[in-house]
Amino acid sequence: MLQRTLSPIDGSVYVELPLATGAEISSALESARAAQREWRHVAVADRAVLLARFCDIFESQRDAIALELTWQMGRPIRYAPNEVRGMLERARHMIEIAPAALADLDVGVKENFRRFIRREPLGVVFTVAAWNYPYLIAVNSVVPALLAGNAVVLKHSAQTPLCAERFADSLRGAGLPNGLFQVLHMTHEDAERTIRDARVDFVAFTGSVAGGRAVQRAVSERFIGVGLELGGCDPVYVRHDANLEHAIENVVDGAYFNSGQSCCGLQRVYVHDALYQKFVAGFVELTLKYRLGTPLDPETTLGPVVRTAAAATIREQINASVRAGAKTLIDETTFPASKMGTPYLAPQVLVNVNHSMPVMREEVFGPVAGIMKVHTDEEAIALMNDSAFGLTAAIWTGDDEAAVRIGEQIDTGTWFMNRCDYLDPALAWVGVKDSGRGCTLSTVGYEHLTRPKSFHLRTKIA
Repeated sequence: MLQRTLSPIDGSVYVELPLATGAEISSALESARAAQREWRHVAVADRAVLLARFCDIFESQRDAIALELTWQMGRPIRYAPNEVRGMLERARHMIEIAPAALADLDVGVKENFRRFIRREPLGVVFTVAAWNYPYLIAVNSVVPALLAGNAVVLKHSAQTPLCAERFADSLRGAGLPNGLFQVLHMTHEDAERTIRDARVDFVAFTGSVAGGRAVQRAVSERFIGVGLELGGCDPVYVRHDANLEHAIENVVDGAYFNSGQSCCGLQRVYVHDALYQKFVAGFVELTLKYRLGTPLDPETTLGPVVRTAAAATIREQINASVRAGAKTLIDETTFPASKMGTPYLAPQVLVNVNHSMPVMREEVFGPVAGIMKVHTDEEAIALMNDSAFGLTAAIWTGDDEAAVRIGEQIDTGTWFMNRCDYLDPALAWVGVKDSGRGCTLSTVGYEHLTRPKSFHLRTKIA
């Protein structure tokens, strides 16, 4: 059976790849376990050298990778190379910190004893990656898992299967032992069976809340770790003391970059009354400067969403919000490429919104933002926390002490000041509530890809 990938650019079949059979899946898991038994004894420094070589090989293919990415998921070609840069930033940071992060933990001196905690690999890590940032998402688990001594089996989205193949080709070229990293294109049903397989020791899943619940159910009878990076409906507070021009520029970008298809993109915008009118006017003015069109055009700044069905869902979320009283500020006809029955969708901003509306309650995976007026920090805090999600949140302010004070009260995994929609690999990437569980990146990320083993050695017997 073949898996087909339709390009959002023109609806054509961009790639066809065979789906793995049950026997092929079983063989891959078996060879992964066998390879990992050897790999776990390779020194961390040697693993790091090999992964650094992988990064160099991957970087040398940047232009080809970027073009494939544009065809597979529709990101404008002017931005696509940035994902290669971001992936390498994360990979190289995790390589750099691996020796210290994975070193034995000395718990202190005790006479006649030697005591330490060793971080041992888990075994086989099954990574299920999403299409919207296909390299940035996958690298969060793939490279650290290998550095920690694990084997990795990667199932990438059917929308971006060539991203998995690029990982495999570059790792093979770097000299990674056979079987240690494998790609499987499979159905959702086979992915669920793989999660239940006793030869899988950890699952790293990125996707929808519904998908995360399905993964959780699949491992419910097993005692293995699960990392879940799920949805978002991320808020931003533009405080009374914000730099207005900077806030407008960055919040618009945070809402519309990647056509709004980011779990940590900004969607709920709370603006202090003192700046509200000017902010809204500036937001609309900048939005109208976007150029919607084919992502193959270097002048395009807004590409299609991933598929026509996704565009239809986003339109209905906008329409439902309007029926509930919201007002749209963008005339869709000012974006001629935006057409019903296609994945090309104009950006939209809504005002007169409240928390009964989809735009302020649901994850709208598209170029849409709702702007709401607030009068105090306390009101902003209450509204930002009034959500089932908690991936990131941001504030624009000139007072860093206020930013910390307010951030301490926000239910979120990452709190930004005067920026948004960025993963610093030195910081833990986490979510709360329906945005998921577990952690990737930073030294903390290695704790989820290893298990502690205590050594309690009596060196002298009286």
